[in-house]
Amino acid sequence: MNVHVPSRRAAALVASLALAAGPRAASAWWNDEWSARKQIRVDTSAAAANVTDPIGPFALLVRLHVGNFRFDAAKEDGSDLRFVAGDDRTPLRFHLEKYDPLLGEAIAWVALPELKPGSATEIWLYYKNPKAPSAEDAKGTYDAGAALVYHFAERLAPPRDSTTWGNHAASAAGATDAQIGAGLRLDGAAVVQIPPTPSLAWAAGGSVTWSVWLRPAASEASAIVFSRRSGAGALVLGLEGGRPYVEVTGSGPAPARAVAANSLPGGGWHHVAFTTGDEIVLWVDGIVQARTAGRLPALDGPSTLGGEAPAFGGGSAGGAARAPGFQGDLDELQIARVARPVGFVRASVVSQGADPGKFIVMGQDEEQAGLGSGYLAILIRSVTIDGWVVIGVLAVMMIVSWMVMAGKASYLSTVERANDRFAEAFRQQADLARLVEHAGHHSGLGEARVVQASPLYRMFQVGANEVRKRVVKGAPLSAEGLEVVRASLDAALVRENQRLGQRMVLLTIAISGGPFLGLLGTVVGVMITFASIAAAGDVNVNAIAPGIAAALVATVAGLAVAIPALFGYNWLLTRIKDVTATLQVFVDELVTRLAETYGQGSARDRQGARSLAAGE
Repeated sequence: MNVHVPSRRAAALVASLALAAGPRAASAWWNDEWSARKQIRVDTSAAAANVTDPIGPFALLVRLHVGNFRFDAAKEDGSDLRFVAGDDRTPLRFHLEKYDPLLGEAIAWVALPELKPGSATEIWLYYKNPKAPSAEDAKGTYDAGAALVYHFAERLAPPRDSTTWGNHAASAAGATDAQIGAGLRLDGAAVVQIPPTPSLAWAAGGSVTWSVWLRPAASEASAIVFSRRSGAGALVLGLEGGRPYVEVTGSGPAPARAVAANSLPGGGWHHVAFTTGDEIVLWVDGIVQARTAGRLPALDGPSTLGGEAPAFGGGSAGGAARAPGFQGDLDELQIARVARPVGFVRASVVSQGADPGKFIVMGQDEEQAGLGSGYLAILIRSVTIDGWVVIGVLAVMMIVSWMVMAGKASYLSTVERANDRFAEAFRQQADLARLVEHAGHHSGLGEARVVQASPLYRMFQVGANEVRKRVVKGAPLSAEGLEVVRASLDAALVRENQRLGQRMVLLTIAISGGPFLGLLGTVVGVMITFASIAAAGDVNVNAIAPGIAAALVATVAGLAVAIPALFGYNWLLTRIKDVTATLQVFVDELVTRLAETYGQGSARDRQGARSLAAGE
């Protein structure tokens, strides 16, 4: 029986199976311990939010309510919530500002390593895992440029900083429902003091981004919203006749002021921000309202929300009475030690505004089903493309090795059975000369089909043919002729051994090459896993473990190819050696009987017998 290497059709079948088993975006699942998820699409393209300028790292606001989230399927405290990047492999850092399943409201802030303009970014929200511990990481939600973030969710307690710097406020004020969850209510007299820290120190001419959502209690009001003083330097952001302005003192011979062209109506929420650097830029609702060539003075004193800052570092409050404290509501104060790009400010306004529908779209809830559970599913979904390529190659090697082993085992069984029958029939024949004369007709040697499958019979034919060429009319077989017969039998023995060992090299390739290919897939998979973790800046074990485990699948596949091939090779090699030994014994036996039948002594005995018969 001949065994052939898989044809193109078989190879195509293997490739199809590999693709079918490979990971698909529609069926990917980050972690099978979570049985529900939903996709969140952040769209900055022209058809949606239309943010075309660079954005960079971004803390995304995700509002959950009964219309877009199943609070009854999540834990009561929301501790099973997880946010995962669009690759369905990388967990994203996040924290909850609010989670109230009774009212059906939740506010989450999710760290996006980079939000690209003019395109869509997809992330996943996973939930429904009753055993999950909380994974909130407020400090990790914001990038290193963020120096202070107040959500004002404390209600009548000093606001606490959500960044890694811990710039908590020293005093409290009133609370109210605001643009994003809870907010800060100021009555014109109460203020919130922010102590000075090294992370809040502003260098002269440095870059700063400051932003807040505010709602004035009255139209055309004049008030100080934020102020800071250090020595002769000062920065004030306020309202003048309802128009936002930002003013710096101490960086030049005269104060520099940027004033918005339009006033803010009372009772409505507006986003006010300014950036510093080569110039001071005032933003209102994501639109540049004013610029001034002034630069930021060196400021390292305390800051005040809602009124004039106290003198610090030998300076004077100077114009403390020039404007009253702010009356109204504030929400989401953010201070960064860098000048945020244009796209960042605009994306903040759109995503945190009252109508973020064009910016963020919540997908349908998905329940896990089918192969969505178990360790095997985690491994299958976590294998990368390069891993599937290696596994596909190993699958082909496995198919080939199993076909070789099956074919070779069947062939050896046929050979052993045929050899046994031929050897038994050969030894029962006393007249070797008659067998040699009728060697091509299987006379007296059993069934032709069985005989033809026997290497012993094929070698016997070789020997018989050589004898018939050299024995003519009863002439004896010379010693030289007998050596020629032996040489022919030895050559036939070599050919039979080659036939027995045919394609065994494919098994040795599987044994030695399978583990190395698997190791290659593992090494590449580990490299990709660590590279993705480095790019995301997340060292969470949930980001590392699936990738490493999936990378090891290639090594397991390599061993799965090599181990059966190793056992099969040794078993088949033992059987081949047994057949080879049988052939070698038969060569010696046949040469001996041929010498006995056709040698010089045998010829004299036959001649004497014929003479004796003639005399009688």
